[in-house]
Amino acid sequence: MRSRRGRLAGGLLLLAACESTFLPLRGKFEVGRDPMVVFVGGDSPAGGDLYALSTAGGRAIPITFSTVGEMRPALSPDGGVLAFLRAGSLTDSSPASVWVLNLINGAERQVELPADAGPPEQVGWADGGRSLVMRAGGQLYRADAPPAESAARRVPGAERAAAESALAVLLGRPAFARAVPCANAEDLCVVGDTGSPALFARGAREPARWGDDSVAYLEGDRLVVRPLAAGRARQVEWSALPARPRQPSVFAGATVEPR
Repeated sequence: MRSRRGRLAGGLLLLAACESTFLPLRGKFEVGRDPMVVFVGGDSPAGGDLYALSTAGGRAIPITFSTVGEMRPALSPDGGVLAFLRAGSLTDSSPASVWVLNLINGAERQVELPADAGPPEQVGWADGGRSLVMRAGGQLYRADAPPAESAARRVPGAERAAAESALAVLLGRPAFARAVPCANAEDLCVVGDTGSPALFARGAREPARWGDDSVAYLEGDRLVVRPLAAGRARQVEWSALPARPRQPSVFAGATVEPR
């Protein structure tokens, strides 16, 4: 007869196997083709979880269920992988590590920062999705994107400007400006390589690139999409929202080429 400890170990292995194959987007998105928004929601002491939503609107779908918080999601240019930061404990929502989640097979992998790096602050994609750029402790680091395995290395000064662009919300193709908070952080501005920031939208925050011709941002709990040229802004009708939706990242669909 198997011991209680043996039965428990077997149960934990089965649970781990089930968790590793749990695919919350199966049957809801054709990952890598369908446009989607990923955002953070929830206000527990540990932080929030990550949710997915069609760019056409609809119900928000939870895609992470960990007991610690996740934040600052960044969808890869091909829409198949999600990079994000994860908190270190149940009582502290501060980011402690960088992770990537394969949205097709559900596999997760931690991206190791150097031991002397500070806490991670942001992650983004570079080189058409072939590498990751991370800001940690005020420094920039770069690592090859999974499935490649490489240690994150500090970005040298000569490459810093290009790495910074991987973390920016660039507008247009070719990019002609960045979306940034205004001096009044409750408003959204755009700024080019030269010149001062110009007001883009009042009462707006947390911009996200929406393809080549638009930008998305939050107005309270509303997700708004505004064209860069002439045209009216529209609201994405979403439902089943968690508390405090924030930090959106957008994949505009397979018809849009990676920048």
